[in-house]
Amino acid sequence: MKLLILNGPNLNLQGRRDTDIYGTKTFGEFMEELRKDYPLLEFEYFQSNIEGELIDRLHRCDRDRCDGVILNAGGYTHTSVALRDAVSAIRTPVVEVHISSIMAREEFRYVSLLAGVVRGSVMGFGLDSYRLGVEYFRLNNNL
Repeated sequence: MKLLILNGPNLNLQGRRDTDIYGTKTFGEFMEELRKDYPLLEFEYFQSNIEGELIDRLHRCDRDRCDGVILNAGGYTHTSVALRDAVSAIRTPVVEVHISSIMAREEFRYVSLLAGVVRGSVMGFGLDSYRLGVEYFRLNNNL
């Protein structure tokens, strides 16, 4: 099974930015753990601060035969109709994740434009939110 982990803006700063909220582990360190913990899964990772690059990568999912996408759209979660449209335009299932609970943050973060077009959302469990997204795909593919 091939899963794409797709991270949006500022997630390249994981481990350095707002460590009281997001923790000190880098995303590279976390990806090493995931690959070790799930040796039967193939992970692809892509991060961009540019909305159009995230959309382009989603559009390629069907062609690349991804079995699923774990998407942390960062701030675009609350603002990007275009990203929502890209998720709804592909056949590949998408799970939305957030490191922090967006419902426990500033009021402008309470709304996810993605929530209505993804399989589900996981938030507030730190980097383990991604692991829970992986578990969704693993369990639904009987692995």
